[in-house]
Amino acid sequence: MSLAANAVPNDLEAFWMPFTANRQFKKAPRMFVGARDMHYTTSDGRQVLDGTAGLWCVNAGHCRPRITEAIQHQAAELDYAPAFQMGHPKAFELANRLVDLTPKGLDHVLFTNSGSESVETALKVALAYHRAKGDGSRFRLIGRERGYHGVNFGGISVGGIVANRKMFGTLLTGVDHMPHTHDPGRNAFTMGEPEHGADLADALERIVTLHDPSTIAAVIVEPVAGSTGVLIPPKGYLQKLRDITLKHGILLIFDEVITGFGRLGTPFAADYFGVTPDIMVTAKGLTNGVIPMGAVMVSSEIHDAFMNGPEHLIEFFHGYTYSGNPIASAAALATLETYKEEGLLTRGTELAGYWGEALHSLRDKPHVIDIRNLGLVGAIELEPKAGQPTQRAFSAFLAAYEAGLLIRTTGDIIALSPPLILERQHIDEIVDTLSRILASLE
Repeated sequence: MSLAANAVPNDLEAFWMPFTANRQFKKAPRMFVGARDMHYTTSDGRQVLDGTAGLWCVNAGHCRPRITEAIQHQAAELDYAPAFQMGHPKAFELANRLVDLTPKGLDHVLFTNSGSESVETALKVALAYHRAKGDGSRFRLIGRERGYHGVNFGGISVGGIVANRKMFGTLLTGVDHMPHTHDPGRNAFTMGEPEHGADLADALERIVTLHDPSTIAAVIVEPVAGSTGVLIPPKGYLQKLRDITLKHGILLIFDEVITGFGRLGTPFAADYFGVTPDIMVTAKGLTNGVIPMGAVMVSSEIHDAFMNGPEHLIEFFHGYTYSGNPIASAAALATLETYKEEGLLTRGTELAGYWGEALHSLRDKPHVIDIRNLGLVGAIELEPKAGQPTQRAFSAFLAAYEAGLLIRTTGDIIALSPPLILERQHIDEIVDTLSRILASLE
C-alpha cells in the first residue's frame, strides 16, 4: 500500500489546528504522509523540499535511523518512569551530555516538553532564585517587542508579538519590554550581523532606572528573534545586554529554542556571539523534532541557591509528568550522537557564505524590501499589499508548496531554516523556486 493511500480523513472538522487558517486549510488540505532526509511526501505523492526544518526543529533531517532505532528500543525496554522522587539512567546521561555541550557555567538541567514550557520554567526559576536568596523584591520580568517565547501566559507576557497577546487580558503583571532591533532604514539587506543598533540595548538602562533595579528579576531575549521574522542582533548588542544585567544583578535568559543545536553554525547562539546567559532555554532541535522535549540549563549559582534546608524536602516546586521522559531522553541522546557523528552543529559555518549569497541574489525581485541571514537561517521581507497585510507572503507560501518547497511565513516575511544536512544543490533549489515565485507575485 502506498504512503498516500487513505491519507486524508473524510472529516477534518474535529482538529482545531494551531496557528492555522483553519477554514482555508480544510477547503484545500495540505497533507504530509511521509518524510526522509530533506523531503516530505504529500498525500498526492509529491516530494516537497523542507526549507524550514519542519518548524525550526528537524535539524538532522527526517527519519534518521539512529534516532528511530533508539526510540523503538527504549519503548520496548522502559516506556515511562516518573520523574518525581524517581529516576531513570537516560535522563541523567542526557543532562550530562547537555552540560558538556553548553557554554561553561551552565551546569544544571531541568527537562520540559516544549519551548513554551521551557520558557515558563526559566521565568519561574528566575523569580524563585531571587526569593531563595532573600531578594524577593525582584519580581519584574523584561522581554522585548516582537519577541516570541511560546504561547503560555508567562511566554506571551514577556513576548512582544501583538497577535499572540491581544486576546488574553492583562497577562502577567510587572512586565516591561525593550524595543526590537529591526532597523531596515539603516540595516536593510545586511549580510550577517547589522552594523547599526547596538545602542538599542541602552533602552534596558532606561527601563531599569524607571522601575529601580532592585525590582527586576530577569531579562529574556532570543539571541536571534526567529518567529517574528528572523531579526539579527546588531554587532555588540547582546554583549551590552549582558553587561547591563550583570551591573544590576539581573538574570539574563537566552531563549535558544530556535537558535540552539547548530542553527548558526555553533552549538548555541551563546557560542556564536560569545555571550553566556545565566539561563538558557531550549527545545525543538533537542530531539530533532521527533518527540516533544525541552531543556532549561542554569548556572551553578542559581541551582545552589535552592540546595538549602533539610535534605528530605523538595527544593523547587516545579516540574512535569513527562520531565525527562525515557523515550524522549533516548531520542535526544540519539539526536546528539547524530549531530556529533555528522558534524551538524558546525555545518552551518561551512555553508553560511553560500547560503547568504544565494538568498541575497533575490534582492531585486518584485516586492522584496529586505533580506536577512545568519548561519543557516534567513528571511525575505516583502512589501505588504495595500490594505491586505500578510496576503502576499501567504500567497508565496501556497505557491511554494505547489512547487515542491516548504517555507514559513510570518506577517509578510518568508522565513527559511532548512535541515542542517542540506547540500549546495538544495540551496540552489530553494532559491530558484523562490525566484520564480517572487517574480510572479502580484
